[in-house]
Amino acid sequence: MVGGFLGAGKTTLLLAAARMLEARGIRSALILNDQGEALVDSTFAGLHHLKSGEVTGGCFCCKFSDLIRVMDQLRAHAPDVIFAEPVGSCTDIYATTLLPLREFADQFRLAPFTVLVDPARAMELTGNDADPHLRFLFQKQIEEADIVCFTKGDLRLDPPPMQAPAVRQLSAKTGQGVSAWLDEVLSGTLSPAANVLTIDYAEYARAEAALAWLNLEVAIALADPQSSAILIGPLLERLDHDFTRADIAIVHLKAIIQSSQGYLKAATCANSQQPSIEGDLAASPALHHQLLLNLRAVGSAETVKAIVEMNIRQISGAHTGLKIACFHPTAPNPERRVTQ
Repeated sequence: MVGGFLGAGKTTLLLAAARMLEARGIRSALILNDQGEALVDSTFAGLHHLKSGEVTGGCFCCKFSDLIRVMDQLRAHAPDVIFAEPVGSCTDIYATTLLPLREFADQFRLAPFTVLVDPARAMELTGNDADPHLRFLFQKQIEEADIVCFTKGDLRLDPPPMQAPAVRQLSAKTGQGVSAWLDEVLSGTLSPAANVLTIDYAEYARAEAALAWLNLEVAIALADPQSSAILIGPLLERLDHDFTRADIAIVHLKAIIQSSQGYLKAATCANSQQPSIEGDLAASPALHHQLLLNLRAVGSAETVKAIVEMNIRQISGAHTGLKIACFHPTAPNPERRVTQ
């Protein structure tokens, strides 16, 4: 299980880890988790040929039975390692997911719980002017970690001091520290500590509800061929401008656009931040594109949805199969909560 706040780099790390395991002859699979459906990360994992499953419509804690079902489905592919990535706004993982999983010890061995931390986000959320709801979620995630891994080490950001049993630094982009982290969590030498939280579920519910959660998918047929970069770049710029003007803080925005010529994935974790890009920037123009967009922001879900819909409709061409869901997450209601 690899947790961490929105935009910490969980999927990027796990894809890099899966490639390293494959090079060692070790099969792996990935379970993704989201409050909504139409996941950018699931599509991205598929493009990297990693066997994956989804638990959607709620966190692992509220969908524990679904998690078990997906784990059983993935066992048909005989993975040696299953990575599971909980929702980035989720906490209380030990009590609601990991300890209940111990009842399946005849089928699975639990690795220590890793929580990823983006150093820039850590500085933001530990500052005096941090959003109190986001700070609550971030701090609770750190409290239950067996291992804290500072990500994006290639950016050479100085991580702040962090109280955790083990603190590491890595970069999925360069591979720095990833192999050593894998060795540590898979060796069995570091036992999960079962750091069960004391958590105010009313405050937890308020913190989750502070986020607007939007998932969108649409097929776009253009009159004239355009490249994926020409479509996605201006769209993200317009969204950034409109959210900033509406005083809506982007917490994590990611989009993936596919055509017959290739794909492009873009992600950003703040307003006015240059998006990180993966895929084929030089892909040839195409008439037909499939767009997925996932957004988490601090603001009104109604306003967020209106801004996104307006900007999507500004893309010229025929739009088909448009699905857009935007909401504030409901209060967490775990299926199980084991405290001992």
